[in-house]
Amino acid sequence: MQEEIINRIANSKLAVLDLEDYYPIGKRVLFDIKDWLYEGFVLREKDFREQVKQHDWSQYQNQFVALTCSTDAIVPAWAYMLIATQLEGVSKKNLIGDLEMLETSIYQDIINQLDLEAFKNKPVIIKGCSNKPVPRNAYLMITEKLKPIAMSIMYGEACSSVPLYKKPKT
Repeated sequence: MQEEIINRIANSKLAVLDLEDYYPIGKRVLFDIKDWLYEGFVLREKDFREQVKQHDWSQYQNQFVALTCSTDAIVPAWAYMLIATQLEGVSKKNLIGDLEMLETSIYQDIINQLDLEAFKNKPVIIKGCSNKPVPRNAYLMITEKLKPIAMSIMYGEACSSVPLYKKPKT
């Protein structure tokens, strides 16, 4: 007679938080303004404003946009601000930086809005290994947010987790 296999992990108080579950749908775009600069280095205000005016901004509808300049040009803040006025109401989010900064900023917004009450006084595993590009900084941010409320925090999978934090006994 075989004994029934009992899944102790499923029956435990262990709570799993998978950041991949919060990955927002939407294309990520790196918008490089170098082509709008004279010889890739000099911003001529009149020409730049004309490029902004003529550009089809509707193509960024519901997309996440990272604004950058891939040359060593000195770009004044107002240039990015001017572009942002066109992306307002079109893109989901935009910032100055690269795609990794964009992804981190997206997750920062998500994590700041998360209701983590379900993880209060529980051992929590922050699931590793995702199929979607969850930025590494998101793991730091969620750890900071969980630390004051969780009984313990681990990283990985229930079968092979790495302990990170355990609330001291009072």
